[in-house]
Amino acid sequence: MNKSVSVVIAAYNEAKHIVSCLDSILTQNYKPLEIIVIDDGSTDNTENMVKHYVHIKYHRTGHQGTAICRNFGANQARGDILVFVDADMRFEKDFITRLVKPINDNYAKGTFSKLEYVANWDLPLARCWNRNNYPPLPDKLRVPQDKNEGEDFRAILKSEFMKVQGFDNIGYTDTWTLAKKLGYKPVNAPDAVYYHNNPENFSDIYLSAKWIGKRQYKMNKIGSAINIARSFILISLIRGLSKGIKHSDFSFVPFQIIYDFGLTVGALEKIFFNRIDK
Repeated sequence: MNKSVSVVIAAYNEAKHIVSCLDSILTQNYKPLEIIVIDDGSTDNTENMVKHYVHIKYHRTGHQGTAICRNFGANQARGDILVFVDADMRFEKDFITRLVKPINDNYAKGTFSKLEYVANWDLPLARCWNRNNYPPLPDKLRVPQDKNEGEDFRAILKSEFMKVQGFDNIGYTDTWTLAKKLGYKPVNAPDAVYYHNNPENFSDIYLSAKWIGKRQYKMNKIGSAINIARSFILISLIRGLSKGIKHSDFSFVPFQIIYDFGLTVGALEKIFFNRIDK
C-alpha cells in the first residue's frame, strides 16, 4: 500500500514557471497526493497564478528564505512522505511513483534522483550555467552520474524530517543540512525523471549567483573575502575566454563577468549585512 505523499513547493517570484510545474504535478499517477505551495513573499504574479488551482493548498509568508518556507510547508503537510521540488521544475507523470518507491519498499528513508535534466538546454546561457559548475556536470544533466547518494533529499519520510526539525536556515546550501543532521544521505531512485530550468538570461544569472555568493564558506567571512578576490573582473574575463574557447561558445565571456559580479555582491551582503535570502 502506498504511503501518502505531500509535495512542498517553495516559490519566490516564479510566475514564469509555476503553471508548468503545477500542471505536471497534477498529472502524476501517484495517489494519494497533496500539493502545498509556500509563497516566500513574491512580488510578481505568483500568487494569482497558484490561486487558479482550487485543489492546491496555498500559503503566503514574508520573504524569509527557502528553508523557512519548506519547514513551514512540512508542518502543514498531512502526508507520510514529503517531496520537495522547486517551482521551475516539471516532471514525467511517474516521477513521484518512482521517486518514493524505495521508501514504500522500506529500502530507504529518503531519496533523490540523478535524472534531473536541464529543461532549457537549447539556450546558450543555460548551457554556460551547467558547464560553469565545479565539479563539471554532464551535458543536459544537473546531477553528477557517478554517485548513488545525494546531498539533497528530494523525498523523505515526514517522521524523519520532523525528528531533526527540518532544514537549517543558512541560505543557499540549506538543503544540505538535513543529511548532516540525520547522519545519512538520500539514495538514488532509479528512473525518476524530471526537468529543471537553468538561469537563462543575465538578470537570472546575476540573481542566482548573488544567492550562491551568500553561502556558508569553511572560513566564514575569510572564505567570503577569498571568493570576492577570485571574482575580480580581470580574472572573470580570463576565465570566460578560457571556457569560451574550450566549449566554442563565447557567451561564456559576458556570462562569467555577470556571474562573478553576482557572487561578489552576494558575498558583500553576507559580510556586511548578514543577508542570506535569495
